[in-house]
This record gives sequence, C-alpha cells and structure tokens, in this order.
Amino acid sequence: MSQLVAPRRAAAALVTAALLVPLAACGNGDSKKSEGAGKTAGSAKTELTVLAASSLTDVFKKAGAVYEKEHQGTKVNFSFAGSQELAAQVKQGAPADALVTADTKTMDGLKADAGTPTVIAKNRLVIATGEGNPKKINGLKDLADSKLKVVLAASEVPVGRYGKQVLDAQKIKVKPVSQEPNVRAVLSKVELGEADAGLVYRTDAATATKKVDAVEIPDAQNAVASYPAATLKTSKNAAAAAAFVKWLSTPEAQKILQGAGFQKP
Repeated sequence: MSQLVAPRRAAAALVTAALLVPLAACGNGDSKKSEGAGKTAGSAKTELTVLAASSLTDVFKKAGAVYEKEHQGTKVNFSFAGSQELAAQVKQGAPADALVTADTKTMDGLKADAGTPTVIAKNRLVIATGEGNPKKINGLKDLADSKLKVVLAASEVPVGRYGKQVLDAQKIKVKPVSQEPNVRAVLSKVELGEADAGLVYRTDAATATKKVDAVEIPDAQNAVASYPAATLKTSKNAAAAAAFVKWLSTPEAQKILQGAGFQKP
C-alpha cells in the first residue's frame, strides 16, 4: 500500500498544477483588460456644446481650435443659428453647455436658464453690396430706392432689430424683398446676387470680401451690438462650460475676436 501512495500523490499534484495554469492565464487577461479600460477612461474628453450666434461662425471655429489645443481634455462643438433660434432651443431643453447671443435682450430673456452673462465683444452694422458696389450705394438713404432689391433680417433677429433701429432713427423706409432668419442668410443673398444690398455686421462682410463690398455707416447713425456669453444651468459639464466662457474674456481670446473685426467689450 505504501508504494501506491506516492504515485497517487504525485498524480494529484500534477492535476492541481494543470488546473492552476488556465486560472493564472485568466487572471493575467483580466488584469490587462482592466489596464486597457483605465487608459480609455483616462483619455476620454469632456465635450462641450456651445450655442452661438451666426455672426460668430468663422471666429469661433478658430477660437475653438485654439482652446482645444490649450485644453487637451476638452472638445468644443458649436451650433450656430440666429440668437432667437438659439433661445428657443434653450427653452425647449436642448442639451447644451453655454450660449453666446448677438444681443443682450435675447440673453436677458433666459435668466431662468442661464448663468450671469459676460459681454465678450461688440459689433457694428455695414451695408453689404455686390462686389464693386455696382448700384453705387453710399449710405442708408440709398436703401429707400424702390429700384433696389434690399434684404434684411427679420425683426426678431438681433441684426434685424438693429437694422430697424438705425433705419427708423434716420426716418428711412425700406421695403425688403425678403426678411431672413439670421445675418448669414442676409449676406448669402447679396453674395449670390439675389439682392443688391443688405444690412449685416461688419465682421460678416469681412468674411466675404471677394464677393461683397461693405459700405460703412457713420457711428452717429449706427447701432452697437453686444455679445453676452453665459453658461446654461442644464449643463452636465458646468465647470468646463464656466472655464470656456471665462476664457472668452482672456487677452488671447480677445486677440482672436478683435482680429476678426469685433470690437472690445
């Protein structure tokens, strides 16, 4: 009997060892998966959705790229539209983190939805005409000519409200061929030759110098557009949203804005 015990013990030991090998392998695999999962989680970026007025389209794309480069853990996604459209989206609960409008009136109407706003830039109106100003438009009074095809933004749009303000102040009556939902739509009509002239922001005309000319409006006859920025109370990234809004007032961001033609806040 004693001669059989040793072989049996040896066999049992071999079986046990054989069973432990795959278990060890499984343990190593789980460990690697865990490490991989940790790396993925660590590399995940905070994504911000910023609702911004149409007139900020070009400059914000540039500013966003600079911000992302400086803040490697944050990606900024912009949604551009007329300020009144953006306000409607906010009231309807659209998922977003921050808002920048082209007027204080629209922002003031969102006190229940947004944090304390900060004005980050200002702008002024110009008369956009076809390249070379073929209709020889020299000022606001020329827009009253019934032979001209003039396009304006709708009155509920900030640039449309500013346009009405300056025209009314000069007692100039204009019958627009269309009223557009945002400033970029007005600019597009002039670019495409579907209108002879339109009231747009100075910065918008500057984005299309190869297709339109800009006729300056004297300051005494002009209106100043203010751009307030604020975080949204429904943001799921409150700290990151606040950081971006704050950055818009920094010297670096202001340099980008003013380089695009916007005025100091």
